[in-house]
Amino acid sequence: MEFLEEKVSLLNYAFCFPGQGAQEVGMGKALYESFSSAREVFDEADDTLSFKLTRTIFEGPDETLKLTATTQPAIMTVSVAALRVLEKEMGAKPSPSCGAGHSLGEYTALVAAKALSFRDAVELVHKRGAWMQEAAPEGVGAMAAILGLEADDVVAACASVAPHMECQAANFNSPGQVVISGQAEFVDKAVAEAKKKGAKKAIPLNVSAPFHSRLMMPAAEKLKAQFETYRWSDPEWPIVCNVRAVPVSSAASIKEALFAQTYSPVRWADSVIQMADGGVGAFLELGPGDVLSGLVKRCRKGLKVMAAGAPEQLELMAKFLEEVRDGG
Repeated sequence: MEFLEEKVSLLNYAFCFPGQGAQEVGMGKALYESFSSAREVFDEADDTLSFKLTRTIFEGPDETLKLTATTQPAIMTVSVAALRVLEKEMGAKPSPSCGAGHSLGEYTALVAAKALSFRDAVELVHKRGAWMQEAAPEGVGAMAAILGLEADDVVAACASVAPHMECQAANFNSPGQVVISGQAEFVDKAVAEAKKKGAKKAIPLNVSAPFHSRLMMPAAEKLKAQFETYRWSDPEWPIVCNVRAVPVSSAASIKEALFAQTYSPVRWADSVIQMADGGVGAFLELGPGDVLSGLVKRCRKGLKVMAAGAPEQLELMAKFLEEVRDGG
């Protein structure tokens, strides 16, 4: 990849941001209680949205936090709060080689790279979640994780039962883990076909909509129109986009990638491999949980991986960044 050195080095690190599924009631509360820069982020989210997001994040109930229109701004808020603490409270001066995020996390990566303001982004992902939910009535769509089967075999299983893309691969997360999405009856058929091909396990996902499938086209069109109401900038560092697993560096290409991402597969495994092949030696996950860190480890051995969403984890990350800045 052009933007990185050829040799893998810890000096080349990527910021990564989680997507839907990383949420839990109480996430980010220690940041809010300990750091003014985190409180500013939570307060800005509450001020931007038409409801008290912070209260839902800290107190739940879980059923409300899991609603897509709530989950997406909630995870973004916690992730951005962690980044702000790292930058403003712990003295880190991040200079990543690139950034990436899983689905929703790609929007957070754009905030980190100053391509989009947090205020605009948190409003946008709130709308994104609502429109994705509206695109497919409850019960029409489904998603399932296929484990222990090659990606090409999962794609073939979907194509054999859904030739018109009624069901398709939605997340290429890591070797042996592919999520499928689409109309519920065809997802069931694809699961059965995947098992015939040797899948070790198929896990139905408890989600509110068939994300990253053709059923999301109505949401994509609404997002495309909404994009034009915000001010976009070229990112300060390249963002490896989900839809093509290649770096994008202009506002125009970012909007194109986000539009296509809504109804296209998240190519997370390819993104990690591309970054590692380009020289990235460390992947720093900011936000709740450590799902992406686990996926990175499965995509390529020998990479340094750190996840930080709590104060003590951020202190370790700040220390790492200081060592990197000083040359190791």
